[in-house]
Amino acid sequence: MRDAFRYKNYDKFPKIHVKGHDGAIVSGWDNVAQRLKDACGKKNVLVIDCYVGVKEEEVERELRPRIGGEWLHVSDCLLPEQVTDEKLYDYLGEDRVFGFMCHKPLSYLFDAEKLSAMREKAEKANAFTVVFGVGAALVTTGDVYVYADMARWEIQNRYKAGMTNFHTQNADAPFLTKYKRGFFVEWRMCDKLKKQVFEKIDFILDTNGTNGAPAKLMDGDAFRDGLKQAAAQPFRLVPYFDPGVWGGQWMKEVCDLDRSKANFAWSFDGVPEENSLYLACGEEYVEIPSIDVVFYQPCQLLGERAYGRFGDEFPIRFDFLDTMGGGNLSLQVHPLTQYIQSTFGMNYTQDESYYLLDCEDNAYVYLGVKDGISPKELEADLYAAQKGVPFDADKYANKVPVKKHSHVLIPAGTMHCSGAGSMVLEISSTPYIFTFKLWDWGRVGLDGLPRPTHVAHGMKNIQFDRTPDWVRENLVDRFVTLKQTDTVKEEKTGLHEREFIETRRFTLDGEGVRVSCHGSVNMCNLVDGRSAVIRSVDGSFEPFTVHYAETFIIPSSVKEYTVEPEKQGEKVMFIQAYVR
Repeated sequence: MRDAFRYKNYDKFPKIHVKGHDGAIVSGWDNVAQRLKDACGKKNVLVIDCYVGVKEEEVERELRPRIGGEWLHVSDCLLPEQVTDEKLYDYLGEDRVFGFMCHKPLSYLFDAEKLSAMREKAEKANAFTVVFGVGAALVTTGDVYVYADMARWEIQNRYKAGMTNFHTQNADAPFLTKYKRGFFVEWRMCDKLKKQVFEKIDFILDTNGTNGAPAKLMDGDAFRDGLKQAAAQPFRLVPYFDPGVWGGQWMKEVCDLDRSKANFAWSFDGVPEENSLYLACGEEYVEIPSIDVVFYQPCQLLGERAYGRFGDEFPIRFDFLDTMGGGNLSLQVHPLTQYIQSTFGMNYTQDESYYLLDCEDNAYVYLGVKDGISPKELEADLYAAQKGVPFDADKYANKVPVKKHSHVLIPAGTMHCSGAGSMVLEISSTPYIFTFKLWDWGRVGLDGLPRPTHVAHGMKNIQFDRTPDWVRENLVDRFVTLKQTDTVKEEKTGLHEREFIETRRFTLDGEGVRVSCHGSVNMCNLVDGRSAVIRSVDGSFEPFTVHYAETFIIPSSVKEYTVEPEKQGEKVMFIQAYVR
């Protein structure tokens, strides 16, 4: 039996326990309504602002009969749907996957005169009034301001279940169409407004409903203190797992997932843009988007260098790709920096690497191109493959054997593909959507539709000088030992000089090590061993235990920390990533 299969201690529900706020969360619609009524007292205007994806009809159905009042719906101020679609066309276009990043505010979708008229009505209200819906703060934040937040993973689940995008009737549209509109437009607009209202929030309303959880309400002060606490101590995000056409069986065992599912292909357990956080006060907890920590505490979390370079974006992501008992990923390439900037409005690109947590015998990765291939022939064969002609990947793509704990570097412009029989910890810069699929082995997606390919984009980015010799010298197992004692070994494992992420691997044989944050947020994963404990060097946070395969974040504000095996005498290994 594999060592990993014996551990089975992966925590799928990590929580941050917010100190000093027991009782700050109430659960269930009756308790939520009573808390809001108590807060409003004799005040006239309650505002319930919503992130896109919140089921507004459900919130109103549950709260309106419990709290009463006249309800003003901000949706009444929206521009006509056709006008909105025309205004957004330049950002969405016709492509199934890619758009252009929208930098417009949420007010771009509203009629300014109607907003002004609703604002005047709310200000003159002499009876209890509720201003409600997405963008309510564009009208007013009122006397009591509630923000109904929503994690992006839950939004995606709701898309798959038939939910439409904001202010459009597209329930039957493919998931990728809905996701594209959310990613490029809706989430950007809502995030702009959310950043402006953090200090005004009196209550956070959680209606994610994960695992049948009831609606919950958290005091605004507890919410903000929870975000501050997260930015000052180690923490984990709430992971999620998703099937795929190439998915495998490894995560089912190690992460104790639903055995009835055919496979699990992905796990996002280190992607703040997509994952959520559990903030707990006493026995109750709320689920919030983990990106809220980045927005509210960017410098403390990221560090001066990363914040100055990337703004309030989390620049590193860790995720799992499971092909153990599955199939190859698509043959693909990521855009060069200048290409992603000019074509999609992104500031930086998706450089990445594959760290092999585990693999079967004879595992491999496609990486780079063969010597002497013709780009014109490659392009012609890729287009022919779109019409059903079989594509010979081995004719064009260089194949690299890998083993457990190999580290393969993949700077943008490198044609690549993780092969079957691998469990990959993908270490990457954040723009995860920008993958140009070249060939997908003739498969259709789980929705029954052909998986989209982007040969034209891809051919403009493949670097044909990344041949087998170059790949071997620059991209495969570039380990350099930096420090070594009888009990501790520190190695530099990458990434390539074109990439801004530095990775270090620490092997601890029974004892601990003191680690520097290097002036940057750290994202780490326990890649071997049962469990380890992260400790503060100055007592500023409580000991934090991590288990095998768990990703964890160390804010830059921590500066230094120690890591040691939880059980004395055991051997563990972890990988650390930070911004150079």
